[in-house]
Amino acid sequence: MVDWDLAVATATRLMRPGPDVSRDDARAVVSELRRHAKTSEEHVRGFTRLGTEEIHDTPVLVVDRPGWVRANVAGFRELLKPLLDKMQERRGSSPGGALLGTVGGKVTGVELGMLLSFLASRVLGQYETFAPATRDLPAGGPADAPNGGGRLLLVAPNIVHVERELDVHPHDFRLWVCLHEETHRTQFSAVPWLRDHLEGEIQSFLAETDVDPMTVLERVRQAVQSFAGGRPEGEEGEAADEGRSLVELVQTPAQREILGRLTAVMSLLEGHADFVMDGVGPEVVPSVAEIREKFQQRRAKGASRLDLALRKLLGLDAKLRQYRDGERFVRAVVDEVGMDGFNRVWTSPNTLPTKAEIAKPAEWITRVHRKPES
Repeated sequence: MVDWDLAVATATRLMRPGPDVSRDDARAVVSELRRHAKTSEEHVRGFTRLGTEEIHDTPVLVVDRPGWVRANVAGFRELLKPLLDKMQERRGSSPGGALLGTVGGKVTGVELGMLLSFLASRVLGQYETFAPATRDLPAGGPADAPNGGGRLLLVAPNIVHVERELDVHPHDFRLWVCLHEETHRTQFSAVPWLRDHLEGEIQSFLAETDVDPMTVLERVRQAVQSFAGGRPEGEEGEAADEGRSLVELVQTPAQREILGRLTAVMSLLEGHADFVMDGVGPEVVPSVAEIREKFQQRRAKGASRLDLALRKLLGLDAKLRQYRDGERFVRAVVDEVGMDGFNRVWTSPNTLPTKAEIAKPAEWITRVHRKPES
């Protein structure tokens, strides 16, 4: 169904070159990022009061752009395996299925590689939640996540590129990025049920996918037409889904319910990381105000028309909204009930905010902290 090796090869061939850095400077950047990741752990735990007694056993990988691609392809293979096995079985039983599978796998591999090449130059860091436990990863660091847990990826060339583009203090910017990503590592290491909960939601989402490959391809075709402002032949009126992302457009009603819950969780995680980054920053990152202002300006400025179109198609605009909405939720709850009161959000899946509660924090506070009057 997917030629994973071809996806990696395509992404590597198409991705932009990184910034010009000497070998000695590259070594220094890698070493500093590893130190900042370690330092950030202490700062984040102290501020959030999460996981203060446990020791992280998840690895930190400082990678280049091809290394980020290889790591994510390995994660995709792990996460999507149940769905792709079902689709492969369905296709193998149909006439000409083997040939169709070979051709389709290469086409999908190229398409995935093109998307990864676009993203590979933009990601500064990532906590890879669904890292496989037994798969080779980029050279130069620990290869596997223990027991199939996560690992922290820091993409060195992208960090250097952005710090130069923004003209900010390199050491401060690197620590600032590490604070955000370390918050994600702390979230998952301090909340043992969180990874399994997310994986269960994602697998439920995938289980709702129609395993007929032709049906999936037709949905994707319609989604792309809607995004482009076109309409399938014979359809009258404006496309109802115009302007929505590709991911949103290929869902069933059941998947949309699941996506609503996933969106709420991701908004919480991203907003919490931004809140922590801003909370810790003033004490340990001297130029944090300048970094934050320039980084926000960079986000708002956008890029070329093609770049903006790809962001919309891939749902990256929605991710930026998650940062803003989630951060407002966390800040409102902490202001009202304090950090310990906010941390009740990590008690169980039942105390996670809903999508509606992300927009209305007072409703979450009422549900979790205040019993209704009898």
